[in-house]
Amino acid sequence: MIIRVYVDVVADLFHYGHVKFFQKARAYGNFLLVGVHSDQTVSSYKRSPILSMAERITVVKGCRYVDEVIGDAPLTIDQNWIKRHQIDLVVHSDDLSEEEEMRMYEIPIGMGMYRRVQYTPDISTTKIIDRCKAAPD
Repeated sequence: MIIRVYVDVVADLFHYGHVKFFQKARAYGNFLLVGVHSDQTVSSYKRSPILSMAERITVVKGCRYVDEVIGDAPLTIDQNWIKRHQIDLVVHSDDLSEEEEMRMYEIPIGMGMYRRVQYTPDISTTKIIDRCKAAPD
């Protein structure tokens, strides 16, 4: 029986934190579906991505834990999205506030199909950007 696990990401400047997240999420099932947010969606709530959505999708597809990638993923997961993609479980890292988590995942939480995994500490795209800025020329 296939258990389809869904995660949504920006995945800008793909790093080992992303890989660990995908590994942890996939452990809940045997098929990992990754939704990648569009450049416009990302820009609406944080800085614009450095890599385009097409570039980010290509990188995510290269990760061995990922079975399928969908572009232009929504920030808020609704029942139509869950049904259309036959999602059994939605997983996100524990880096969101309770308010953010409820805003984006209220439907899967209410359906009992939402899980959290630990955020990988000490790595993020922002930290990589900061390292690059601080590096000597």
